[in-house]
Amino acid sequence: MTDAKVVHLNKVAPEHSPTSPAGRLPVALIHVRDKAAQQLKQALQALFDNADDTLFEMADRATSNAEQNAFFEAMRDLRLKRKGIERGFLQKVFETFANLNQYEIGRAPQLDAVSFDTLALIQNDELEETVALDSMVAKVMSRDAVALGHLTTRINAMVSKKIDDKTNPLGPTVLCEFFLEACSRLGVEIKVKLIILKLFEKYVLSDLDQLYADTNQQLIQEGVLPELKTAPLRRKAGPGTSGARSASTGGAPGVQAEGGQGGGYANEDVQEVFGVLQELLSQVRGSGMPRREMPADAMPISSNDLMRLLSHMQQRPVYTNAAQDDFDLRNQLEQLLVRASAKSGKSRVVGEVDEDVINLVSMLFEFILDDRTLSDSLKALIGRLQIPMLKVAVLDKTFFSRGSHPARRLLNEIAAAALGWAEQDDAQRDSLYQKIESIVQRLLNDFVDDPAIFSELLADFLAFTGDERRRSELLEQRTRDAEEGSAKAELARREVEHALNERLLGKTLPEVVVRLLQEAWSKVMMLTCLKHGVESPEWQATLNTMDDLVWSVAPHEDPEARLRLLELVPGLLKALREGMASAAFDPFSTSEFFSQLENLHVQAFQRFKRPLPETVEETSAEALPSLDGEAPLLELPADEEIEAVAVPAMVEVVEEIVLLAPGASRVQEPEVSLPDDDESLARVDSLVVGSWVEFQEDEEHKLRCKLAAVIKPTGKYIFVNRTGMKVLEKTRMGLAVEFRRNAIRLLDDALLFDRALESVIGNLRRLKNA
Repeated sequence: MTDAKVVHLNKVAPEHSPTSPAGRLPVALIHVRDKAAQQLKQALQALFDNADDTLFEMADRATSNAEQNAFFEAMRDLRLKRKGIERGFLQKVFETFANLNQYEIGRAPQLDAVSFDTLALIQNDELEETVALDSMVAKVMSRDAVALGHLTTRINAMVSKKIDDKTNPLGPTVLCEFFLEACSRLGVEIKVKLIILKLFEKYVLSDLDQLYADTNQQLIQEGVLPELKTAPLRRKAGPGTSGARSASTGGAPGVQAEGGQGGGYANEDVQEVFGVLQELLSQVRGSGMPRREMPADAMPISSNDLMRLLSHMQQRPVYTNAAQDDFDLRNQLEQLLVRASAKSGKSRVVGEVDEDVINLVSMLFEFILDDRTLSDSLKALIGRLQIPMLKVAVLDKTFFSRGSHPARRLLNEIAAAALGWAEQDDAQRDSLYQKIESIVQRLLNDFVDDPAIFSELLADFLAFTGDERRRSELLEQRTRDAEEGSAKAELARREVEHALNERLLGKTLPEVVVRLLQEAWSKVMMLTCLKHGVESPEWQATLNTMDDLVWSVAPHEDPEARLRLLELVPGLLKALREGMASAAFDPFSTSEFFSQLENLHVQAFQRFKRPLPETVEETSAEALPSLDGEAPLLELPADEEIEAVAVPAMVEVVEEIVLLAPGASRVQEPEVSLPDDDESLARVDSLVVGSWVEFQEDEEHKLRCKLAAVIKPTGKYIFVNRTGMKVLEKTRMGLAVEFRRNAIRLLDDALLFDRALESVIGNLRRLKNA
C-alpha cells in the first residue's frame, strides 16, 4: 500500500506493468536515482570529513582514559572502514531502486536465537538505537512530509511495485536503516554509534528537504504528475501555522494522517487534490456530464442530512439485495430528496461539494463494476460497498488523496485478495468469499458515521489474508521445490538417454543385454548423475561398465580377446551387481539377468577354437575368481556342454530409447514453431514470477493462476492457484501459441482504487478536451 498523501493524478511517464523485466526502470527514475546518489555521496563525505574532529573533541572531554581510548579507537576504525560504509550504503540505495519493478515472494520472518545472558544488553542498545532513529525520522517527516509524499506518489506512477513513505528509497526511514546496516561492522560502543548517527542526521538528513525539492522538480520537468505542487521550501514554520491549518481542515474531526501527522499536511493535499478533481468536474458539466439544474428557491441540505439519507438507503432491501450494476445511486437519492422537498415545502438539493463527491464515487464504482480483473461474484459483493465508501468520502476528503486511508486500503486489500479467486459453484462455502461477505454485511449494518470501523475491519482482514498468504506461500514453495527436483531428474534422464542411444542405437545385441541396460542399469546411471554429475569419475565408471558389457557379448575373432574376456568378466559382474544393489533394483530380476548373462559369456568362449597359451589354459581350467567368498561368477564348461547352450535372442535397436518418470508421459511441443522474433514469444519472456494470468480453456471455462516458477533447465512454466497448488504446466512455445490465439489475459494487480481513480481522471480530461 502507498502511504502517500496524494493520489496519482495521471501517468504521463511511461507505464511499466508488473510484468516488466525485473530491475528495468523508467529513464526519469534512473535520472532521479543517479542525481540523488551523487548528493548522498557528497553528504556522506562531509560526514566522514567532520567525524574526526567531532570524535577528537569528545575524546578531549572524556572523563577517563578508557573513555578517551574508546573515542580514539573509533576514529581509527572509522578511517579504515569509511570507504566500505560509503560503498555499502550507496549499494543498498541502488538495489532498492532496482527492486522497484521486481516481484518478491514473501517469506515468513525468521526469529534469531537470543541467549538470556545477553538479552538485557541487546535490548538496551537496540532501544537506544531505535529511539535515536525514530527521533531522526520524525524530524524529517515533520519538515518534509508533503514533499516526500509527492515524491512517493510520483515514483508509484512509474513503477509496478507500490511503495509508501516508509519504503521510499529516498525516505528517511530507509536511509537510516541503510546507514545503520552499513555501520554494523564498526566495532564501537553504543555511545560512539549514537554520535555517528547524530552526524548522519546533521550532514545527510538535514539536506533531504533540498533533495526532495530538486527531485520533485526534476520529475515535473520529465512530465510526471506536474499537477502536484509542493509548497516552497520552508526551513522553519511560523508561529501558529499548524493552528491555522487545523482550523481550515475539511475532514471529519479527529481524522489524522498516518504516522502521527495531524490535519495540517492532510488538509494541504485535500485542498489541492480535491480542488483539482472539482475543477475537472466543473469543466465537463454540460458536455460529458449533465449540468446541475436547480430551482431558484433550492436549499442545499447539510452533509449531516446527506449522511442520514445515505444511511437510510444503505439499510433498504432494494440496495442490499440488488445487483449493483442495476442500482442507480443518483436516482434513488433524487427520489428521497423529492419526498423531503414535499414535506418541507422547499426544494431540497445536495450541496455542490457533496454533489461532486457523489459523482466521483459513482464514477469510481462504475470502473470497478466494469473491471475484468474481478470475478462477477466478488464484483457484486464489492459493489455493495458504494454507499459506505461514499459516506466516508463525504466525512473525510482525504479518502481521495491518502493512499493509507483505512477505507481505501480495505477496498484495495479486498481486490488484491480476490485477484486469484475464480468463479465456482460453491462460492458461498469459500473462506475468502465468506470473509468479504461478512465485511460488506458488517459495514451495511453497523457503519453510520464513525470511520473507525474501517480500521477495525482492515486489521481483521489483513490478519485473515496474512494467514492465507503464509499457507499458500508454503505450498507454493513446496511446489517450486518439487518442480526443481523433477527438472533435475529430467535432465539426468536425458543424459542417460543420450548415453544409451549413443551406444545401442543401430546395433544388434542380445535382447537380455538391451533390457538390462534400459530397465536396470539406466536407474544406476540416473542416481549417479543426480548425486555426482556428468563430469564425475563415478559417472564415467557407469559408462565404462556399460561399454564393457556391450563389448563382452559382441562377437570377437582375435585370440587375445579371450584373455581379455577372462580378465574382464569378474570385475564387470561385480560392478553390475553392486550398481544394481545401490539402485535397489529388484533382486529376483537381478538374479534372472545374471543367469542369462552367464549363458552369454559361456557362448562367447565357444567361438574361440584356437589353443590358448599355457598360462591362459591354466586359468581356464580353474573356476574364475570368486567375489566376497561367493560361488564362482563364471565357470567354463566342457566343450560338449558348450554345444548344448541355446542361441540367445537378438534384437536390433532401431528406435531411440526414451526413459519416462513413473506415470509420466513426454510433453510434446506444439506443432507450431514460431520464429525467435515473434511478438508472442516476447510476451512470454516478459512474464515474471508472480504474474497473474487468466487462461480461456474453452468457451465456458477460464482458469486463473499465478506464474510460480520458470524452471530454466527444462524450460517449463509452472502455474499455481491462489492456494499455491500447481494447476498448469506450459513450455515457452506452448505459452506463445496461447498468447497468439488470445487465450491468455494478464491480470492487472495494481491497486484497484488507484486504477479506478486514474481512469476517472483520464475520462474527465478527455471530456474536457473533447
